[in-house]
Amino acid sequence: MDDAELVRAIEDNAADLLMAMGGAGGGEQRDDAVARWTIGGSPIDYHNAVVAASDVRAAAESLALLRKHGVPGCWHAGPSMQIPREAIQTAGFVAAGSEPGMAVRIDELVPAEVPGLSLTRVGDDDALAVWEATLGRGFGEGEREARWVASVYQKLGYDDPWQHYIGWLDGEAVATATVFLGAGVAGLYFVMTVPEVRRRGIGAAITYGALRDASAEYAVLGSSPAGRSVYERLGFREYCTIELYEWAPTG
Repeated sequence: MDDAELVRAIEDNAADLLMAMGGAGGGEQRDDAVARWTIGGSPIDYHNAVVAASDVRAAAESLALLRKHGVPGCWHAGPSMQIPREAIQTAGFVAAGSEPGMAVRIDELVPAEVPGLSLTRVGDDDALAVWEATLGRGFGEGEREARWVASVYQKLGYDDPWQHYIGWLDGEAVATATVFLGAGVAGLYFVMTVPEVRRRGIGAAITYGALRDASAEYAVLGSSPAGRSVYERLGFREYCTIELYEWAPTG
């Protein structure tokens, strides 16, 4: 893939994941020449997602749909987003930071290991319950977000393109990761280490372990500010920026 293809793969992998998760959550879906979104299927703003638009009217229409469902929402505006960012804000969404879109050839990942750390892939509901409990100890909105994500993943199943991993240290579940195979790449999501064992390289190790055998040439991700340096040390580099614009109901 050249740089332009990688940028598109970064955007498309995330968009496909958000659409699939939102749909499994019961969200109202739109996917046409004007807009692509999933709205109403999640209590989490990030997952009531607008991932593409070619007409400024989509901003107001998406906000009306969020109001209808009574849920918060988020525009994920990458390089392919065809409307001005000002139009999103004029409609009522607020700039909420950005994520660097990053990628690496999987065979060029820098190995990362932690003595005593092992990985298992989630293959049934019992293992997913462990993954959920672990994620809830330190990711995003905590238990609330983990509960919704796990409920969606239970519906989507445990076979490819979904790969969920638990990192174990001294018999305790301490880390999570998800790999989503789509748009010709392996996307990495929900990388989390529980607070008690952070700063020991576990995030890097579970990233490497989850990706090294993935059936794709490239791995992609959207990083948090805190995780960026970790991914850079593994060999990822930034190819684009995904800007986030959020709205939440009041009262």
